[in-house]
Amino acid sequence: MAIATAPRETIVHGDTRFFTIMAFVMSFIIVAGFSVNLAMGRSSFDVPAVYHVHALVFMGWIGLYLAQHVTASQRNWTLHAALGKFAYLWVPAMVIAGGAIMIVVARRTGGPFFFDVNEFLISNLALLLCFGGLALWALRRQRYNGWHRRLMLCSMAVLTGPGLGRLLPMPLMIPNAWTITTAATMVFPIIGMIADRRGHGGIHPAYRWGLGIYAATFIVSMLLAYSPMGYAFTEWVIADSAGAERPMEAFLPPGFAM
Repeated sequence: MAIATAPRETIVHGDTRFFTIMAFVMSFIIVAGFSVNLAMGRSSFDVPAVYHVHALVFMGWIGLYLAQHVTASQRNWTLHAALGKFAYLWVPAMVIAGGAIMIVVARRTGGPFFFDVNEFLISNLALLLCFGGLALWALRRQRYNGWHRRLMLCSMAVLTGPGLGRLLPMPLMIPNAWTITTAATMVFPIIGMIADRRGHGGIHPAYRWGLGIYAATFIVSMLLAYSPMGYAFTEWVIADSAGAERPMEAFLPPGFAM
């Protein structure tokens, strides 16, 4: 591919503006989604502590992610590398905090009414692991920015789902709200592919691997969610909880106005 023979300066230092813009766009979507939810009264600060820990960890990651792109755009590679060391601890913390909040939400409410409980729980957990795997892979390739930046973009795309889900008209998407939202997040790696082709004449393999792993994880997670094992796992998690009182399938609450 053309990009494979591009000058080292182009691979290491090029495209900084594009990746920085993408980082701010994806971060804005996430923050906007949760802010709109709070402003419209759909969420509250009066929740168990695990919600606040989850928010702190994930918003902290957004701050770190943006800081890394700012330091890269300023060519401050020393500070960039120093901050990057925090990510080795932060990513596992996100997987743990994210997994905990999904289980708590499933047991408290069964998840948002516009998602099936099994897809919300199982596919969500799988995609969280996908994010963690892609992010850690990106960190391992930090000396090869052609891979590092693109894998990080793919991993961050996974996290935009909750933000998009709070901005899109989810009730109108039942029964495919989860699939549509997840598919929408994949537009960010696709934009990266287009930018690569336009700027370098070819698509970097990091996008093919990153988006391929993301798509494959989603497909496998949905097959698992709707398998007997998936239903059994979901029922086991929400057993004897308030979440078990709602239907397994997505539904419109009584009196909900479309």
